[in-house]
Amino acid sequence: MIHRRKMLSPRSGLNENSPALQCWVNGGIRDREPVKRATEGHLISGPLSPASRALGREERSFPSDKSLGYFQSSASRTLFTIALTVFFLSRLGSAVFAQTTPSPIPTVSPRQQVTVPPIAVDYRANTTRPMPPLTRVGVDSAEQQPLTLREAIALALQNNKDIEVARDNVKIAEFDLLTAHGAYDPRLSAQSYFERIKTPAASFLSGATGAVENSDFTAATRFEGLTPKAGGNYRLDFSSVRSTTNNQFTALNPQYPTALTFSYIQPLVRGLRFDLPRRQIEVANKNLSLTDAQFRQRAIEVITNVQRSYWDLVFTLRNLQIQRDSLADARAQLEHNRRMVAEGSLAPIDVVAVETQVANFEQAEFVALEDVNRSENNLKNLIAENQQAKIWGVSITPTDQVDLTLPQVPLPEAMKAAMANRQELRQSDLAREINLLDQKLYRDLTKPEIDLVGTYGMVGNAGTLTSATSPFTASNDQLRARVNQLSTLAGLQPLTAPPVSILDPNLIGGYPQSLGNLGSNRFNNFRVGVAISLPLHNRTAEGQLGHSLVEGKRIATQREQLEQLIQVEVRNALQSLSTAEARLRAAAVARSTAEQQYESEKRKLDAGQSTVFLVLERQTALATAKGNELRAQTDLNKAIAELQRATGNSLTANNVTVTVK
Repeated sequence: MIHRRKMLSPRSGLNENSPALQCWVNGGIRDREPVKRATEGHLISGPLSPASRALGREERSFPSDKSLGYFQSSASRTLFTIALTVFFLSRLGSAVFAQTTPSPIPTVSPRQQVTVPPIAVDYRANTTRPMPPLTRVGVDSAEQQPLTLREAIALALQNNKDIEVARDNVKIAEFDLLTAHGAYDPRLSAQSYFERIKTPAASFLSGATGAVENSDFTAATRFEGLTPKAGGNYRLDFSSVRSTTNNQFTALNPQYPTALTFSYIQPLVRGLRFDLPRRQIEVANKNLSLTDAQFRQRAIEVITNVQRSYWDLVFTLRNLQIQRDSLADARAQLEHNRRMVAEGSLAPIDVVAVETQVANFEQAEFVALEDVNRSENNLKNLIAENQQAKIWGVSITPTDQVDLTLPQVPLPEAMKAAMANRQELRQSDLAREINLLDQKLYRDLTKPEIDLVGTYGMVGNAGTLTSATSPFTASNDQLRARVNQLSTLAGLQPLTAPPVSILDPNLIGGYPQSLGNLGSNRFNNFRVGVAISLPLHNRTAEGQLGHSLVEGKRIATQREQLEQLIQVEVRNALQSLSTAEARLRAAAVARSTAEQQYESEKRKLDAGQSTVFLVLERQTALATAKGNELRAQTDLNKAIAELQRATGNSLTANNVTVTVK
């Protein structure tokens, strides 16, 4: 069915320029007569049945001009129009949602009742009890110890446990270096033993009947070590033996053989220029420098922490004084208001407001006292020698005034100082140098092992001559004597005796004679050669070299990251310094104006031109402004300390010389 459009009243809500709500159905406006408000009739809304939507018979009524309030006053009509607009929008949104999302509406379960146990119901503090004493736990406030910032830094560097640990690390590194040099310490070893060997005589030439017995008492000494350069190693062996035997063929019994042998192995390829002992010494040197850099860095951190804690203590002490002054001022204001109430100038409720202010300042005073105790304990923890130190029981009184002179350092100069002084960069450089040593060693281990080997030895011997007759010639001598007798009877010439083998007279003697023969170098030997070892596939060295190369790349990447982080810290420190200066100037102005406003408000109250509420507001604002100015002063000094840390100048700026005892 097609409805003809009627002429619309500008207030019917159906004209596009009408200020009333426009209701669109299927892209058009239904030409129905406006009906009364919901209070005068029923407004048809909500989702339609599918049949109704198919026929386009959606029923929606419009309010009449009278129901819209056009015959009422303009103010009430405007409010009614806004409320009705919100109502129609909400109903229209629910209808559209119902058409686009036909899912069933979930039911809301009733809210479960949770049983809460009654604990301290209607608790009220006992206001008749007196306030607890304004004292500090474990600290005698009457016994005060003045302390300057420089004294605090000196005590921290002397007594701080972190500094002591860092100092011990440096000493450990020194002993590690000494240990690495010990690889070139020569080694002296010795051994002695007695040995008896009994061998069955299984030959006519065994020299004994039944068994051959040999008894030896041996003493051997060895002196060996590594050469600091060229990677060679040497060895000197000395041995001496006292030997006895029942062998008849032995001419010297007992005898004392001695030997002295010197051996040297010189690498020609692998280990010639660099080896493991030299690498350990170089790494120990780097580690010593590394621990020294770590010690300096820890000293800088301790100095910065002492500066922060010192200025925090300054702030908390002065803030406690501000809270006490504010409390005294509030109490004076309370007495003043009581007199004005007695005179009839103020209402009694104004005294209650000031009493509330006094109670708030009392709370702030106790909180400020707790802050003093916490900040002082933090400072004592940095400078105290141990937990039994006397400083724990005294009250520290900082004597240094806040420094309002700002260091004028441009960003390029600050970055240059940071790159030159930051100990983290020094540690990164040392880690890179250690990595280069590893690469050098593992690259050397991939080479073939070719060594020059040389040996030179001397021997000596001496002993007691057993007999002048040899067992080999004894029977021949008897036979020759008998033949010579017969030859004489027969008128023949006797047989000529063979030449007799005579031992060297130098071999006849005791142990000293053997040593003398050894020292004369009459009997010696030597050997020279080359030893070659070629691994078919040295994957171990190749893997270690590859690992060290990747490690070097990682260290370089971390170095770049560290430089960027230092740049961020320097920039932030300079910005914080500038911000602290601006905050201090603004806070000083705010404190001055707050004082003037407070004094003016009190005078206006006395003249009857102000209220107690405004006076208390000005009083609170003044206390806050004083605290903000004090915080800005101490934050400025902490920003200076942070700039010193960021640029690495904390030691120089505080005249600290780092030495390891």
